[in-house]
Amino acid sequence: MKNLKIIIGSVMLLGLGACRTLPASTEKTDAAYHNLILDGKIYSAFYQQRAAEYEALCLQAYNIAKLQLDNAIARHQGEKPLAIVSDIDETFLDNSYYAVERARQGKDYDQKTWNEWTAKGIATPLTGAQEFYNYAASRGVNVFYITNRKTEERNGTMKNLKKYGFPVQGEDHLIMRSAESSKENRRQEVSRNFDIVLLLGDNLADFSKDFDHKTEAERSANVKSLKNEFGKKYIVLPNFGYGDWESAFYNYNYKLTPKQKDSLMYNAAKATP
Repeated sequence: MKNLKIIIGSVMLLGLGACRTLPASTEKTDAAYHNLILDGKIYSAFYQQRAAEYEALCLQAYNIAKLQLDNAIARHQGEKPLAIVSDIDETFLDNSYYAVERARQGKDYDQKTWNEWTAKGIATPLTGAQEFYNYAASRGVNVFYITNRKTEERNGTMKNLKKYGFPVQGEDHLIMRSAESSKENRRQEVSRNFDIVLLLGDNLADFSKDFDHKTEAERSANVKSLKNEFGKKYIVLPNFGYGDWESAFYNYNYKLTPKQKDSLMYNAAKATP
């Protein structure tokens, strides 16, 4: 009887398996492709919202930033006042909620819905962010926020900074994007009157023109050539959800659909070294 039950159970399992139609490994359905990117957005946002490891990475970055800032203050002898330059999104404000909402709707980023999100001014601070930026301001260091949020997003951005008590030392310390996406000219403008001793960002283009619109190979090579700056003058915050690392892979083709992105990424991901 026991053997009979085993045989019957095995037959039932085989029958259930036969009822399931699985796509061939080389033929992914449109839905499978479409979900690869959007589910990935939720997965990375979930990590950002829930993982203690993510909090630890943020604290690690800000702790190093504080140490290097103290060193810069101690050795400062120039006439120009000291300044730090910081990106905003995913550098000290968490926008993962926007990514989740869009992914649940089966959609990716677009400028209209992003503007609606930033207008609310409710993105939350990353762990340790408030303490670091206010510490810098308390030491007499000028904090400049250089962001690629557009000029029409200024009011919502300022609302967000003030909501969580980030230091705003003047209207000119919040520098929006009015034209080009490169931040180089804006950084240079700050450097005319200030000694920039520290830069913080989640994207390599937040630090140097050497990363503006570069290929994957160029970005990698430039990281290696600037290796002594990371953890010293350049402080990188983790962002697994979006960035130029992704755009570089797509050769900066911003017209690709989520399905097209999925297809490219699926086929480029390596299963072996």
